[in-house]
Amino acid sequence: MSSRAYDRVKLARSNYRPTSLSYIQNIFTDFFELHGDRAFADDAAIVGGVALLQGSPITVIGIEKGRTAKERVCRDFGAPNPEGYRKALRLMEQAEKFRRPVVCFVDTSGAFCGIGAEERGQGHAIAQNLMRLSDLGTPILSILIGEGGSGGALALAVADEVWMLENAVYSVISPEGCASILWKDSSRAPEAAEYLKLTAQDALQLGMIDSVLPEAGLGTAPFYRLLKKNIAVKLQQLSDLPVEELVTQRYRRLRSYGSFDYTAKERL
Repeated sequence: MSSRAYDRVKLARSNYRPTSLSYIQNIFTDFFELHGDRAFADDAAIVGGVALLQGSPITVIGIEKGRTAKERVCRDFGAPNPEGYRKALRLMEQAEKFRRPVVCFVDTSGAFCGIGAEERGQGHAIAQNLMRLSDLGTPILSILIGEGGSGGALALAVADEVWMLENAVYSVISPEGCASILWKDSSRAPEAAEYLKLTAQDALQLGMIDSVLPEAGLGTAPFYRLLKKNIAVKLQQLSDLPVEELVTQRYRRLRSYGSFDYTAKERL
């Protein structure tokens, strides 16, 4: 079955797409990486630290898949463990303390699903991020640059604004996983992709994201310059808001997800 949505999935998974480290290295300067969750270990699937954006300090965090086979194995193919999410939360709370905005780059098929991750509290770590990000007293901008898989992506995407590249995807489950559950046949993944409404255009129409970023010149210097400018403008707008207003607007944004017009239903 031909599927335009599944074509987007394949583009989002392409080995040729820039990874989070590519964005960090080309948009920010003086990046100083910080490691560890102060509880168990350092998770290579999530990179984060302090950097400068047009001379101003920010906290930047990204889910990193790696490029070579060796890098991908080292980074668990961009599938974070609980310690990765706890590291991210530690850096975000540090950003709040020092009044630094936060920029997140999201690219993951989902959180690591091994038994060790479950034993160390994978679900709890993700839930803690969701809860804490909802009231973090500093601006948060999240950008989906490839795959946005389930809670593994959402743990870094509770933000004041969420942007998606035009060929990125955002879904509660992979098309293959959905097809396996619904029809016991993973080969029907292209069909499942259509039903999942996982493209950037779908997410924008549903109100899940705020902007779709064109991919013209993806990975080139002009592409990064434009994205850098847009990030700087948005962070300045968010930073100008009083903290209480910033958090209130974020809360209202989150509460608007899945809203339903009962009045319209009555008219029907």
